[in-house]
Amino acid sequence: MRMTWNNIRRIGPGKDIEAGMENQIRTGNRAMVLRPAAVVMCMWSLQLAAQVTSTTYADLDARKMVDASYATRSFMGAAAGFAIDGEFVWQYAVGLSDASDSTLFQSNTRTRIASIAKPMTAIATMQLVERGVLDLDVPVQIYLPEFAVKKEGVVTTRQLLQHTAGIGEYATAKERENQVHYTTLLDAIDIFKDRDLISVPGVEFNYSTYGYVLLGAIIEKVSGQTFTAYMQSHIWDVAGLQDTGVENGREGHAALYHSNDKGKISGSKITDLSDRIPGGGFYSTLTDLLKFGNAVLDGSLISAESLAVMLKDPGIKTDGNGYGLGWYLFGENPKYGNVFGHNGSQTGASTFLMLLPEQHTVVAVVSNTSNALPAVSALTVALFDPAAITKAQR
Repeated sequence: MRMTWNNIRRIGPGKDIEAGMENQIRTGNRAMVLRPAAVVMCMWSLQLAAQVTSTTYADLDARKMVDASYATRSFMGAAAGFAIDGEFVWQYAVGLSDASDSTLFQSNTRTRIASIAKPMTAIATMQLVERGVLDLDVPVQIYLPEFAVKKEGVVTTRQLLQHTAGIGEYATAKERENQVHYTTLLDAIDIFKDRDLISVPGVEFNYSTYGYVLLGAIIEKVSGQTFTAYMQSHIWDVAGLQDTGVENGREGHAALYHSNDKGKISGSKITDLSDRIPGGGFYSTLTDLLKFGNAVLDGSLISAESLAVMLKDPGIKTDGNGYGLGWYLFGENPKYGNVFGHNGSQTGASTFLMLLPEQHTVVAVVSNTSNALPAVSALTVALFDPAAITKAQR
């Protein structure tokens, strides 16, 4: 049974913080009701930073939603906003980017975006398909012979995009909280390339960030550029993203925090993301994520036909939301039509990007705190209404 858009459900125990924290939102009649968080009357609920473009009812309502979420002590700092018809209409930030020196969180604060890297990498893959230099359905060894043929079956690029290739996730907690620096994507692939697949390719959905590392290496082989160079010139520059890139050091970025289930927030140990760059190794800002969403909807990055291919549900993922090629498929919202997007959670980050193509609207929330994805997810969906009101007033 699909879930109503007033409901939210978490996937059952995941294999890593990214996979296990991917919230699922659907249409239907079951699961927990998503309710606004109660406002806590204390200094914690103090609004510390904001960037707004209007003082309309919708703007005030949206700000109240963000403040209420912040008051639950789910995150140290966060920024939320929406773009309509390609324009930045509303952005707002609360809390701290770095508590050690009371640096405020802003809409242009650079923070980890975790698995929102995946749709960016997926779009880069589809660009190469459009150019006719990459076939989604041939064995990956055609492009990446370093990845050995597996006894369980043939792995294709399409399967990697869909998380149906049978590639596993982090084998240990130490691997999940990586401290080793890998110079190249091929070095990172050495972590898992000799492991057996966990399912026959094309049969089961098994969320895998490592599968996206393989995609990054394929992009390098096919394009003749490093993965970072390709993303810069063909994705980030084209979409006008000025504060997005591969994390390589922490200077100028939000500090990393974790919120426990009792609302206590503490600093997180810095992890090295070089083992997962194409699937979870980018930093960005609220503003840049809204730009990225705009570029997806307006056809700046790939054609409408290619986007339609990405949004086709293969029908393999049977629990929760469907998954296309790099996008979660959230289904038909009864008020606003089709919704797709991606969320992410890793050490020091909980993020959500949702696109409403029929409304020409992009909604995003970023935070610098892990274990905050339930609050971030609820807030992202709650902002649909003020975005719609704002659109109607334009």
